[in-house]
Amino acid sequence: MYAAYPKEYYDFYYYGPLFGLFVAPFALPPHVIGLFLWEVGNTVALLVAINMLPLSIDRKKILLLLCAIEFSNAVFSMQFNPMIAAIIIIAFVLVERGKDTWATLFIMLGTLMKLYPIVGFTFFLFSKNKPKFIISTVVWAAVLFVLPMLISSPSFVNTSYHQWFAALSFKNNLNHQLASRAQDICIMGVVRDITQNANVPDLPFLIFGAIVFVLPLLRFSQYKSVKFRLQILATALIMVVIFSTGAESPTYIIAVVGIFLWMLMQEKPFTKTNIALIILLLVITGLGLTDAMPQPFRGEVIGKYGIKAWPCIIAWLIISYELLFKDFVGEKALAEERAVIAG
Repeated sequence: MYAAYPKEYYDFYYYGPLFGLFVAPFALPPHVIGLFLWEVGNTVALLVAINMLPLSIDRKKILLLLCAIEFSNAVFSMQFNPMIAAIIIIAFVLVERGKDTWATLFIMLGTLMKLYPIVGFTFFLFSKNKPKFIISTVVWAAVLFVLPMLISSPSFVNTSYHQWFAALSFKNNLNHQLASRAQDICIMGVVRDITQNANVPDLPFLIFGAIVFVLPLLRFSQYKSVKFRLQILATALIMVVIFSTGAESPTYIIAVVGIFLWMLMQEKPFTKTNIALIILLLVITGLGLTDAMPQPFRGEVIGKYGIKAWPCIIAWLIISYELLFKDFVGEKALAEERAVIAG
């Protein structure tokens, strides 16, 4: 499954074995119908996920509008990323609602197809029934691991998982090359682009990112705040992109949803700083690598130096600082929280 098929297509297959079953209903009809249903499926998934968030209706509408450009980048490339964003958000909301069994289904389903939703296991910390979360995870992991064997053999599925991890390792090394910058649009990639050094290692950045992500999770007293938990969701959506060497332009719908979620759960989302960030996100991140930008600027500046990632990195630093130092459970903070959620 992970071999090269140059006569059929130029790329390699990098999804998990379970993805074959998931995509089958879209692949079996004629291509035009299958593609249409695939795009509709991505759209509906993201709409449902955002509608489930504990924000007012007006803020949900604004969130969708702000994500429109980046969503277009994803669906024009026929990408899976809107659904990945939806899977992570839905898992979070289901944990919030005490439906851990279904939350872990989404986390395992996404993880066994594209790894990014593995960040959903962070929501275990917010679970009101942690034993149920653990048991459900084990059960769904076993069920979903075996499921592809219904149309294949156990040995083929086992081998495919080994080959999948090998393919991801191969892709990670491939993404480091400076000759092609369609991927590696991440923090490490930006440093490689600026220094023009393909040998810049990932590990120091990944350790730094992990530390910044974990430290706020040690602020257990803040867990009672919905805004704190939502901000953890926001930073999780951003980090799986800006710390991934596989991040490409259509992947950024995941990060952008997280950033605009963070903005719109603030009492005053349209401060001068946020407006500046919105402009950067829409113009540079959203349109920077599209035909809306002149080719010389798009290729020789934005593409060459990974500038599409820069606004998201800035937003992530601000969000992380708040998670580390902001008081989410003070009397004023909780009053603002109730106002935002109630609309």
